[in-house]
Amino acid sequence: MSYSVKRFDEIEEIDDGRAPFRPVRHHFGITSFGVNSFTGRESGDRIINEHTEEGEQEELYVVLNGRARFEIAGDRVDAPAGTLVFVPPGVLRSAFAEEDGTTLVVVGGTPGLVYEDLGFEVWAPFQTLYVEGKYAEAADQAREPIEAHPQYAGAYYNLACCEALAGRKEDALRHLHHAFDRAGDRARAWAKDDSDLDSLRAEPEFQQLLAG
Repeated sequence: MSYSVKRFDEIEEIDDGRAPFRPVRHHFGITSFGVNSFTGRESGDRIINEHTEEGEQEELYVVLNGRARFEIAGDRVDAPAGTLVFVPPGVLRSAFAEEDGTTLVVVGGTPGLVYEDLGFEVWAPFQTLYVEGKYAEAADQAREPIEAHPQYAGAYYNLACCEALAGRKEDALRHLHHAFDRAGDRARAWAKDDSDLDSLRAEPEFQQLLAG
C-alpha cells in the first residue's frame, strides 16, 4: 500500500489572475473528488467567486488559516481558522479574506455521480495569457503540459479555443477531437455556442464533431 504526505506550503502555488490556489487534487492524483486550496493574500480579497454550483456539486470549505467572511444566500458568516462551512448545490455563496493570507481548502463532489476531473489546474497557469488576448502565446506555452495529461478534457478544450483564436485550425480540431472523445456530450455543450470557436464553424470536421 502506498500513500503520500506533503506539507501544504510545499505544493506550488498557481496564480491565474484570480485567487492564488494550490492544486491539491492534481498533486496527489486524486480522482474520486475535487479538492484544492485558495488564498486571499490581503484582507478584503475575494477568495471564492460568487456562484451556486447549479451542477449539483456539494462543497465543504475548511478555513485552514486566517479568517474568512462567507456570504451565503444573503447571510454573512464569520469563519476563523478551524471553521468548516458546508454549502449544498444551488445556494449562492462567495468568500472574502478578513486577514492577510487567509486560506480555504475546498472539497467538492456530486452525490451519486463519479467525479470528473477536467484539468483546470493544468490550464490555470495560462489563463492570464488567454484573458489578455495572447492566444498564440498561451497555446505555445500550454501545449506540452496539457498533452502530458491526456485525461483532462477541459484543458484540451481550452487549448483548442486558444488555437482557434490564433488561426491554427488544424491544431484546434485535433485537440477538440481529444476533448470530445473524453467528455462527449459535455464537450459538445461547451462548444455549441462558444464564440472562441467561431473560426471553425464552417469546417465540416467541426460540424461532424458537434453532431456526434
